[in-house]
Amino acid sequence: MSRETFKILFTYALLCFIWGSTWLAIRISLESFTPFLSGGLRFLIASVAIYIIMRVKVITLQKDKLSVKLYLQMGFLYFVIPFGLVYWAEQFVPSGLASLLFGVYPFFVAIFSLLMIPVEKIGIGKTVGMVLGFIGIIIIFSDSFSFTISDYLLGMFAVMLSGIMQAFIAVTLKKHGRHLNPLSMNFIPMLIAGIAGTLIGLIAENMSRVSFREDGILAVLYLAIFGSVVTFTSFYWLMKKINVVILSLIAFITPIVALILGRVFYNEVLTANHLLDSALVLIGLLIANLYGVLRQKVKEVKV
Repeated sequence: MSRETFKILFTYALLCFIWGSTWLAIRISLESFTPFLSGGLRFLIASVAIYIIMRVKVITLQKDKLSVKLYLQMGFLYFVIPFGLVYWAEQFVPSGLASLLFGVYPFFVAIFSLLMIPVEKIGIGKTVGMVLGFIGIIIIFSDSFSFTISDYLLGMFAVMLSGIMQAFIAVTLKKHGRHLNPLSMNFIPMLIAGIAGTLIGLIAENMSRVSFREDGILAVLYLAIFGSVVTFTSFYWLMKKINVVILSLIAFITPIVALILGRVFYNEVLTANHLLDSALVLIGLLIANLYGVLRQKVKEVKV
């Protein structure tokens, strides 16, 4: 195995673990901080770290009108609102289940791509995969439906809405943001999220709940440095090294990591139906992505 291959495999595995562990880290941070304050501090720290890296690498911030528009859209519709929803939801929804519900993200990426980028085709493989995945998610929801709207059910909807919003912005960036540097692209949006989240937390949330416990502080630092800075830079580095479809398979592994960590550290209980339905969601994602890989291989052989 070459050194380059080892670096790719190591980075891939690192991304799977970090993104899978962020769901548990969020829940730990919420034991010390309120939802918006926790998220705000996370992105404030992350934006400072990214700014330092940009200064060291001498990366300039793009300031044209399109870039500024994308910064604002990403700041509020990719970070402030979606992460606010996730942080609020994890007060009631187990971290493992939350990571599974976020599985709507790749489905809506495909849907928005079809609507916003006409040349992007979903194809039969992705269609079958999305149908299976949505069936699994609907069944997961069916266990919680009742005549009363509980915070648990609202939390499940909040996680899904977060995934849908992030999918929309991801496709928007794919269509209009090719000129943006990965670091500068995240600096302003994370700074917006950090300032907005912290202010909302200080003004609107109950500060008497805040307790500067060591585990909560460490969780916020972990989410800022590893869950934000390391993951984004690693992801964009990998995009230049391997097929983007293979890279998207990370989505199959992160829920498994989240389920295991949630069970080990929080003794979170998932029913047999949850496990069966989560398998259906992951199978749907697998079919949707592997079909694309096989088609790509066939094209390469023909060429």
